[in-house]
Amino acid sequence: MKSRSVKRSMDEVVARNIVSSNATTPKAKAGRRSKYSRDTIIFDSLITLLLIGVLIAVLVPLWYVIVVSLTPLSANQIQGYNLFLPPNQWSLEAYVQLLSQDTFLSALFNSCIITGFGVATNMILTTLTAYGLTIKGLPGRNIFLSLILFTFLFNAGLIPTYLLVKDLNLLNTFAAVILPGAISVYNLFVMKTFFQSLPTTLREAAIVDGANELQVLWHVVLPLSKPIMLTIGMFYAVGQWNEFFLPILYLNDTNLMPLPVLLRNILSGASMSDYVGQNALSSTPQDALKMAAVILTMLPMLALYPWIQRHFTKGILLGSVKE
Repeated sequence: MKSRSVKRSMDEVVARNIVSSNATTPKAKAGRRSKYSRDTIIFDSLITLLLIGVLIAVLVPLWYVIVVSLTPLSANQIQGYNLFLPPNQWSLEAYVQLLSQDTFLSALFNSCIITGFGVATNMILTTLTAYGLTIKGLPGRNIFLSLILFTFLFNAGLIPTYLLVKDLNLLNTFAAVILPGAISVYNLFVMKTFFQSLPTTLREAAIVDGANELQVLWHVVLPLSKPIMLTIGMFYAVGQWNEFFLPILYLNDTNLMPLPVLLRNILSGASMSDYVGQNALSSTPQDALKMAAVILTMLPMLALYPWIQRHFTKGILLGSVKE
């Protein structure tokens, strides 16, 4: 009897707790939801305002550069550079004048050569090295990884590198700009991590079928590596296109001057007469020519990015996280 009464009392306590919890749970949940929603709204609002501020800080200078480059000489003489210049007053004269100058076209051609051959060299060497380091049976693999990581942390310095390039007779050649940075250690490890994330059974099956390592790389690995190849290729292309320090250091011949060096000279120079003809200066404001040079220099990379944007995030995420 005593055990039955104790059990009955415990059942009553449990029942009361259940009823009490059912009665208070909706109100508590509503309170938590209200607090969570309020905090979320405040946080999202702050992030939105911050992003709007960043967007304005980026777009206003860019819009100013575009408007100045499209300002004709007649409008500039009347009202100067107007941030809200009507589209019916825009003029492409600055772009026409720049693209008709041999100096600008030569620099553009040199930049295309450096970027094209540079990216090809970068991608071939980086891909072969990254794939080779994924082979666990490679003799001396850990030693190679340690040496590569050492170059990522330490470098020889500017003067020894210049002396090496000079001793190799690479001065005043595009190779002096391309070869010193032929492999980026960061890009190499990102690509290596991506290759390691691929199923090893694919390589093993190809090896069993009689394929060698180059055939495995070409027919198995690369077709599955489109996101990382486009992403790393974009990194290299932007770096090669925007490179101006190495050309200044190694290229003394003005006929080999790439576009970023010409742009630097145009923006830092007091006069445009050294880079454009007198006809251009008499028909176009000097600042319009400078801003048009900025737009033409950045336009190729801006046009390239949308084509690989959908692969960009996937390539970075898969190449940065080791499973």
